[in-house]
Amino acid sequence: MKLFTKKLSLLMGLLLLAATGTVWAGEGNNIDTGATAWMLTSTALVLLMIPGLAMFYGGLVRTKNVLGTMMHSFAAMGVMSVIWAVVGYSMCFGDNVLGGWFGWNPDYIGLRGIDTSIMEGGVPEYVFTMFQGKFAIITPALIAGAFAERVSFKGYMVFIALWGLLVYNPLCHWVWAEDGFLFNLGANGAIDFAGGTVVHISAGISGLVAALYIGARRGFPITSMPPSNLVMTMIGAGLLWVGWFGFNAGSSVTSGLSTAQALTATQVAAASGALTWLIVEGWHQGKATALGFASGILAGLVAVTPAAGVVQPMGALALGAIASVICYLAILLKNRLGYDDSLDAFGVHGVGGIVGALLLTFFIRDSWMEEAAAAAGGSWTVMQQFGVQALAVLIAIVYAAVLTLVLLWIINKFIPMRAKTNDEMKGLDDSYHGERAYGMISPH
Repeated sequence: MKLFTKKLSLLMGLLLLAATGTVWAGEGNNIDTGATAWMLTSTALVLLMIPGLAMFYGGLVRTKNVLGTMMHSFAAMGVMSVIWAVVGYSMCFGDNVLGGWFGWNPDYIGLRGIDTSIMEGGVPEYVFTMFQGKFAIITPALIAGAFAERVSFKGYMVFIALWGLLVYNPLCHWVWAEDGFLFNLGANGAIDFAGGTVVHISAGISGLVAALYIGARRGFPITSMPPSNLVMTMIGAGLLWVGWFGFNAGSSVTSGLSTAQALTATQVAAASGALTWLIVEGWHQGKATALGFASGILAGLVAVTPAAGVVQPMGALALGAIASVICYLAILLKNRLGYDDSLDAFGVHGVGGIVGALLLTFFIRDSWMEEAAAAAGGSWTVMQQFGVQALAVLIAIVYAAVLTLVLLWIINKFIPMRAKTNDEMKGLDDSYHGERAYGMISPH
């Protein structure tokens, strides 16, 4: 008995010492280790989405363009990370300049002023910076799906650099910076929890403009252009689904109830979108395809992205299902109209982002509406919030479309955005990288 008592006392002492150490770490350094650990994990999960996107897109193009297409995603990791560290973070989360067009903070240039900075929630600012930087990477990478198999690599590199500076960074500042005008629009701001307007609408709309400006692939739609590797596409879709938990749940910038709410909404919407696509496709075409399942996953994930922090599971389920149906119809319409959005960047990301940003209004949890009503002085209705959402969506669409068109026009004056005929016919892998994905070239 005495031995047991001694062991128990020793155990209690160790637990007390551990607890004291934890309190000291939290209070002395103002670091919430739990939140920081989750944000580090979320940052890694969002980065995982980039190779996931590369695999998703790479499997959908012809054999001769697999590496070239995957390089669009990987190149963005280099270009956008450098821009983000030098000026991107400052432009997104600095103080308003030029009437609030973007932000600016000299201390954020080169991240030199945040070396010991701990944010209010107990997370080192470096972690928040790197987390947000992953969004800046994946957004222009999404655009590449719209003009896959026909864009010049040099033109693409210049385009994403300028697009990140002049389109992504201002939009990010408007929506997520505390003094951004969309952040403060209406009673409680335009809702975009994790990137409906900033990421998906801007990328989808810009992709559509770029696809129309550059023109269709040579031979489209007469020449057969089968996917090279749907197995790789399915693996990419799986990686995107996993990474999206960091994308959405990490946007709570904490580790608590709101994190759990966003994670649950993400899972439910993805599953709902995938299942709905299978049902619709099976009914419409008589077969439920693997590509359809993957497309449904993305439709559900995209739609719940702006809504993950404000809707309950049944709202997420509804958003996933509705977005899946509307995105399916959007792709059918694309085929009717005949424009070449190669990998449906607009059909899934643009349309899904618009659906989620608008329709989330009708599934907002009561507690959020009560906060909005209090901020508005006692009353705030669903339709008032819908008006705020619609205005934010319209601004994102117009701004992304106009700036993208201007950038393409200017760049094309100096560097052709369209691949040369011989390069396109030969394949982008060999023409621009001197390599082949599978050691052979498709006859198409």
